[in-house]
Amino acid sequence: MRVPLSWLREYVDLPATETGRDVQAKLIEVGLEVETVEQLGAGLKGPLVVGKVLTIEELEGFKKPIRFCTVDVGTANGAGEPQEIVCGARNFQVGDKVVVVLPGAVLPGDFAIAARKTYGKTSHGMICSGDELGMGDDGSGGIIVLPPEHEAGTDAIELLELVDEVLDIAVTPDRGYALSMRGVARETAIAYGLPLRDPALLDVPAPNSFGYPVKIADPIGCDRFTARTVTGLQPEARSPIWLQRRLQKVGMRPISLAVDITNYVMMELGQPLHAYDRSRIQGTIGVRRAEQGEKFTTLDGTKRVLDAGDLVITDDRGPIGLAGVMGGANTEIADSETDPETGQVRGTTEVVVEAAHFDAISIARTARRHKLASEASKRFERGVDPQAAAAAAQRTVDLLVLLAGGSAEAGVTEVIAPTAPRTITMPADHPDKVAGVAYGRETVVRRLQQVGCDVYGQDDLTVTVPSWRPDLAEPNDLAEEVIRLEGYENLPSTLPKPPAGRGLTERQRLHRRVGRALAGAGYVESLSYPFIGEGVFDQLGLEADDPNRRVVKLVNPLSDEEPALRTTLLPGLLSALRRNDGRGSHDLALFETGLVFHPQDELKIAGRLPVDRRPTDEEIASLTAALPVQPRHAAVVLAGAREQAGWWGKGRPADWADAVEAARTIAREAGVELIVDQGQYGPWHPGRCAELKVVVDGDIVSVGHAGELHPRVVKALGVPARTCAMELDLDRLEQARDGVLRAPRISTFPVATQDVALVVDKEVPAAVVEYYLRGGAGELLESIRLFDVFEGEQIGEGKKSLAYALRFRAADRTLTVDEASAARDAAVAAAAERTGAVLRGA
Repeated sequence: MRVPLSWLREYVDLPATETGRDVQAKLIEVGLEVETVEQLGAGLKGPLVVGKVLTIEELEGFKKPIRFCTVDVGTANGAGEPQEIVCGARNFQVGDKVVVVLPGAVLPGDFAIAARKTYGKTSHGMICSGDELGMGDDGSGGIIVLPPEHEAGTDAIELLELVDEVLDIAVTPDRGYALSMRGVARETAIAYGLPLRDPALLDVPAPNSFGYPVKIADPIGCDRFTARTVTGLQPEARSPIWLQRRLQKVGMRPISLAVDITNYVMMELGQPLHAYDRSRIQGTIGVRRAEQGEKFTTLDGTKRVLDAGDLVITDDRGPIGLAGVMGGANTEIADSETDPETGQVRGTTEVVVEAAHFDAISIARTARRHKLASEASKRFERGVDPQAAAAAAQRTVDLLVLLAGGSAEAGVTEVIAPTAPRTITMPADHPDKVAGVAYGRETVVRRLQQVGCDVYGQDDLTVTVPSWRPDLAEPNDLAEEVIRLEGYENLPSTLPKPPAGRGLTERQRLHRRVGRALAGAGYVESLSYPFIGEGVFDQLGLEADDPNRRVVKLVNPLSDEEPALRTTLLPGLLSALRRNDGRGSHDLALFETGLVFHPQDELKIAGRLPVDRRPTDEEIASLTAALPVQPRHAAVVLAGAREQAGWWGKGRPADWADAVEAARTIAREAGVELIVDQGQYGPWHPGRCAELKVVVDGDIVSVGHAGELHPRVVKALGVPARTCAMELDLDRLEQARDGVLRAPRISTFPVATQDVALVVDKEVPAAVVEYYLRGGAGELLESIRLFDVFEGEQIGEGKKSLAYALRFRAADRTLTVDEASAARDAAVAAAAERTGAVLRGA
């Protein structure tokens, strides 16, 4: 919100010595984010005057049209003679009043003006455009042409209000009232302790039965609608300079008188308005929800297909406005046109002024749905004062009568859905408890009254919230008002004292160890947004009934292309890999640990937790039960070289075994024995996919997959060929842990090694055989390693030989050969019983 200081002074009698910087500091103290103070006209130096064009001579022989003009500037040039000026603009003619800068002046940007010879003539000054004076776009596209009533020689710096200070305020979503001069003036008055001249305090006639007919079909979407009619407007009437300049200073472009007035009142009072050409309205004005697929053309010339959730303004033909967002082209105020034969000016002579109050959420969704953010929607979605509608309509009518020569019809339409004022009950000492400062009841009441609240009561206050503050809904909101007005800088700095003995949980320690272990293995952490589009599941090759296709969808997503929460970490990681590969980094190893989200089988509504005490365990459990299931996963992706080539060797590319080893690295940190089995799932190559399993409560459960991605997935996602990936469920991995992770004990006694070769069916995974060997060997087994796999005629068709090295060691003695052999035999017996393994050569 841009706030000109000269305009602000109309509502608050600021000391004459106060600068924009001073006001900025005061407003920041009361909680408004004043980002900058723009100095308009900085460095501007006259003479800059009004001139009357006397003659125009067209100069020939140049690449572009050039005109040699004589201009009456009164006595501003010291001689009273016409000023000779060369100008290339063509939007003025003899008799027009223009802005002339004379030699010796300095324009913004340190542009000094002097007499100079150009195009064969000497130009003594310059006829100015709005851009050259730092005024912004006035819609003319050329030289400023002033109304004829201004005398030649008049000081244009004062006339055009070129010197001013403008405060640029970043208005947060909860303070929509600050998107108006009225709202900022109220905060300024509070900050300085001065009275406010409220521009909304106007004499407004009571509604009557002979106003323009209005019918509200959706009182929830539109709870207030005021309509006023003005006739006899002069089509040739232009916006006065003061009105144009104020609009330009707040960042709006002057368009036409009727439109400029509605924009001016919106900036002044914060109430968006719309003016309809009465001659183009057919029948009763209505407010309803759009029909699905209904079509309508807005003022910007875009034909829009409406949604059933859109609120529209209608007449007997259909929509004439997208409520709270933008009007329709079919009732647009007509531009004035002059008949070349008669000289008569044609245009809109009758308008219906609309000042309504619409549901904030509905307007926000409509603006976002149609990608049509406007000054009106920006205010409605942040909260507009419903009580200001009648005053804003009256202010608009008064200005149309004053500036356009119109007549206000006596009819006043006001349709209102009954609502009760909002009240909040709060202990008088509640702000004291929140801030840790003893403000006292008198201070609390005084501060709440300053923001417009009515306050009653002693120990328990009953606070009636003003209509322009929809953000005040709870006692904490009122406490915040007291605290900010008393000054955040006056709050004591008190560091919290955490109770001793509470550090990271075991789960948190595991997650940190996993991250450190992967980083130590050469992986780089990549954090991605948890949002996905459902089309990525097709790219990953997931089956139609895959549980990962069931997603939690966001009601208000950041991007329409990614409206769901992720069920796997791979899309974000593979996107990061593709982006880095496209920028020349081809040897990549990335990892991420984070939550994934799965919907509950039964939809539950979460209750609101209290803020004045610690929630009970039952309340927290109820909230948790309504949330999506959120397990933590870990995933890695690899592409390019895993080991670089150099003088030390040829290096090697990353392959599926590296992805499996990443899973083993994580399992080691968790103190869990990982079972690696052949698998087949979704994005992985069916012949190069490992299923990762662990034992939980005696049952073997799957925790993830690792391997090389399928070529179709590689092509669909645009990642390098032979890209490998791994993802596993850290929460399930943690469930497989057997108590606290213990450090290994180092024995001083020698190791006894026993080798064993087992013949099994080809389909039996080596990891399964290893699992049962480990279980049968008992406590003496220190480690087991597969060192050979053999297939051939000697073994038999459909068979393979797996050779394992078993290391046995006791903590308190040297093992005998018989003890090691017995442990080996027990291991072989267990594997034979569960997998059908047979000792090779037996």
